[in-house]
Amino acid sequence: MSEERIEVEVGEDGLGVRLDVYLAGIAGSRSAARRWILKGCVEVEGRKAKPGLQLVPGMRIRVLPPEPEPLLPYPEELPLDILFEDQYIIVLNKSPGIPVHPGAGRKEGTLVHALLAHCANISEVGEPTRPGVVHRLDKDTSGVMVVAKTEQTHRMLSEGWKEGKVFKRYLAVVWGRLPQRRGYVDAPIGRHPRDRKRMAVVEGGRPARTEYEVLEESRFLSLLAVYPKTGRTHQIRVHMSHLGHPVFGDPKYGGRTKRLGGLPPRERRRAEELLDIVPRQALHSEVLGFVHPVTGGYMEFRAEPPEDMRKLLEELGWGT
Repeated sequence: MSEERIEVEVGEDGLGVRLDVYLAGIAGSRSAARRWILKGCVEVEGRKAKPGLQLVPGMRIRVLPPEPEPLLPYPEELPLDILFEDQYIIVLNKSPGIPVHPGAGRKEGTLVHALLAHCANISEVGEPTRPGVVHRLDKDTSGVMVVAKTEQTHRMLSEGWKEGKVFKRYLAVVWGRLPQRRGYVDAPIGRHPRDRKRMAVVEGGRPARTEYEVLEESRFLSLLAVYPKTGRTHQIRVHMSHLGHPVFGDPKYGGRTKRLGGLPPRERRRAEELLDIVPRQALHSEVLGFVHPVTGGYMEFRAEPPEDMRKLLEELGWGT
């Protein structure tokens, strides 16, 4: 069993809803929720329940998700955009739409699969399900990242990330115009209390700090240089949404269609045209700087935004 216990109180929207349907969002699907229930991972009012239980508001549901089955990756010939490589590390430019490692719903076609085909020895570095991985970018976030080729470099780079000894600069297009040219968000991040697939600013979450600088502005969008000082899951996306300026195109954190309703008709049409250009969050890891774990020299790498984001910036008349 997983150590992450989830407790939910059924709201008014749960009246008459089947238990397996109600838990589909947490488990990932209705069939997964049914399996959890039948395995005894779910209790309602302190008792085991059946998938078809009809819920009423106020019921307390406790879920202890089962440990996911490990998805061990295998070599798969896929293109890699390598910016630098030596016997210790690989620095690459990740394309949008590609997960870094296997997970729920994705067992192939990840960056790790491609890395195993490129460098077989990497399978012995780090965790078996994510060999070589020091840090991650979200599936639909593009840009620079570094991978370790030996256990020693993996350990040293991981320590650098934990200690904040890494320079990270992202480009982000966000909704709205920020009140100041430079600013920061210092707010803890944890699991969303109701939607376990999302993160949120929550009391008791892990400390998180994001600094930003406004580079360009239009009537309803801004281009930011963003400097995350910590490395929480979805950190930039969560913090910008928390500010009321979600990343443009981000459906998970209110950055896609939710903002259209507040725009005048002409601007709404323009925003819809721009959303058609970028089918994801407009977020790109532009610069990554760190100390080489063996040579001790500082290294910094830059990757231009991919085609969809370049076209978006061109449409807005913004250079990078």
